[in-house]
Amino acid sequence: MESSRGVSKVESVAVLGLGRFGVAMSLELMSLGIEVLGVDTDEDVVQEMGEYLTHAVQADVSRAEVLEQLGVTDFDRVVVAIGADLTANILTTSLLRKLGVPELWAMATSEAHAEILRQLGVEHVVSPQQDMGRRTAHILGGRLQDWVDYGGGFGMAKIEAPEFMIHHNVAEARLPELFDVKVVARRSPGQPWVYITPQTEIQPGDVLIVAGGVDHLAEFAKKS
Repeated sequence: MESSRGVSKVESVAVLGLGRFGVAMSLELMSLGIEVLGVDTDEDVVQEMGEYLTHAVQADVSRAEVLEQLGVTDFDRVVVAIGADLTANILTTSLLRKLGVPELWAMATSEAHAEILRQLGVEHVVSPQQDMGRRTAHILGGRLQDWVDYGGGFGMAKIEAPEFMIHHNVAEARLPELFDVKVVARRSPGQPWVYITPQTEIQPGDVLIVAGGVDHLAEFAKKS
């Protein structure tokens, strides 16, 4: 569906696989007001999720006729969230590609699995366990409070303002020159997040959102 601005608006999502990842995502989508069809081979899981999702169906989505019966091509986006059965994950993804699903997302359980999905032409490959592992490592390994890797070598980090920035404005800190990163926003204790300007003076206790290449962010975190 196209909005008045020509931007695709997601109103319905089919989630194929109701393991921990599929369930968590489905419930979050429902909280955003998006219609969700949840599909799984486990009858108990389907019955349990039936009261929380728009529709919940027990079915084997690794069969082409089942996918056609479910009408998956009518959904704005389809997510293959099958994690326990690698063969079913890949076969289902391949079938969805053949059906011409326009917005296809698929969960990978390893880098090798992710590479197979990319070779199948899946543009949106999600690796929740690996992504969470990398995120946790960055947080544990330094002063980072949060870390998001957007892929393509770019990320954003939430970090307590380092000592060398305190009582200096953002321009004086020279982060683009020294680390090739930029401060996007800051939050002072007890205050909301605000965008920064070159003249914004950093105060003790400030928390910053910093954006840049993931390697540069990691280097900045070490120096802070």
